[in-house]
Amino acid sequence: MTPILLVARRDLQGYLRGLSGYVIIAAMLFLLGLMFQAYALGGGARYSHEVLQDFFEFSGGFAMVASVLLTMRSFAEERATGTEILLQTSPIHPGQVVFGKYLAVMTITTLMWVLSLYMPALIFLHGKVSLAHIAVGYLGLICLGSAATAIGLLGSSLTSNQFIAGLVSGILLVTLLMGWKLSELADPTLSGVLSYMALWDKHFPNFMQGKLHLRDLVFYLSITGFGLLATTQVVEGRRWR
Repeated sequence: MTPILLVARRDLQGYLRGLSGYVIIAAMLFLLGLMFQAYALGGGARYSHEVLQDFFEFSGGFAMVASVLLTMRSFAEERATGTEILLQTSPIHPGQVVFGKYLAVMTITTLMWVLSLYMPALIFLHGKVSLAHIAVGYLGLICLGSAATAIGLLGSSLTSNQFIAGLVSGILLVTLLMGWKLSELADPTLSGVLSYMALWDKHFPNFMQGKLHLRDLVFYLSITGFGLLATTQVVEGRRWR
């Protein structure tokens, strides 16, 4: 088994042997189910595709929250309990450690989305939506969650306190979310860049509507790659202190 899979399995066992993974998944699905019932299905007579768009809009927020909750312990807990020294002294490259932890969180969040499939299925009871729309929407949730996970790992690598790790990750996410608003206040030369960097406004609505564009995939993959690379640099720098 490769070092990446070993790290991923180790973290998955930590989530699933304890209560944290189950509690986070259950809480996210419960709250998402309430919002889906109250605001999507309970919003009066509407087209089925509008109900599905609402579902993905709610789910996008939960994707980011779940990623922050799951990643806040990834490195912070290692430092707080002293187990980080085992990773620092092992022959595993820091990049493999980071990617292994990333895979563990993405496995948990993907499981959460698989368990949520019954919600879009309820739309078929009184209407009809495209399966392609559902597939593209879920792809968007995975992409958004991937970017949020990479940012969450970066926040967790900066501190040994899980609460502070979650706070730092939240601040980074909100900053990216506000890119579209900051672009309205920035100099014209920076406006386009800030607008493009908006984590939600310029990219996720396309997935919500069932529209798949290469530029949106590239954007989320770029944010994920940058977050993982930055996290690797932090972890590697700590190893040589």
